Amino acid sequence: MDAEKSQNDLRWAALRREMVDTQLVGRGIRDPHVIEAMTDLPREEFVPAHQRPAAYEDRALPVGPGQTISQPYIVAYMTEKLEMAPGHRVLEVGGGTGYQAALLSVLGGRVVSIESDPTLVRSAQERLARLNIKGVRFHCGDGSVGFPRGAPFDRIIVTAGAPRVPPDLVEQLVDGGRMLIPVGSASQQVLVCLVKRGQVTTEYPLLPCRFVKLVGEQAWD
Repeated sequence: MDAEKSQNDLRWAALRREMVDTQLVGRGIRDPHVIEAMTDLPREEFVPAHQRPAAYEDRALPVGPGQTISQPYIVAYMTEKLEMAPGHRVLEVGGGTGYQAALLSVLGGRVVSIESDPTLVRSAQERLARLNIKGVRFHCGDGSVGFPRGAPFDRIIVTAGAPRVPPDLVEQLVDGGRMLIPVGSASQQVLVCLVKRGQVTTEYPLLPCRFVKLVGEQAWD
């Protein structure tokens, strides 16, 4: 049994390296910390059992009703553009299975992850405990209004598409803080980087994308 597990571990590690080389580095991801973290983090642990054979494919995967785990490249791209530093307080909106939150924690973030599906919240908590990944607090709730009692945050990352930038999330950024959020229609968005300086926020469009809808008081009904 130990030999079989060792072989499986080697196979998954090889798939991770191939994913990093072709999907990330091959498309311009350069941050060595992001590359190292995604080489080590076992993505296969963050997808449903029947989806494991597809864990390292170049696409998003369904993980529950109306929920997905994002394409590896998009995860890496958003994490790189977040420009997070160790010790930063990070709010993640749309926790899903906990993969993005785990990555941010491995990179040194102190993470609050908001997810509206209580089943996903419970499974994400159990998963990170099993993998001994610390530094993430999960909460079930409306991510469009953020997490006021934990604010302010140095960084905010939203992994669901919103019709507009929720004002409560902007309010919860520190001066000099940065947010990544997909904004647009229910079927197509543009990934936006928002930087807050005093009372002024500047938005920089990055690339077209397609996420599931962000549902909540300051998002889609």
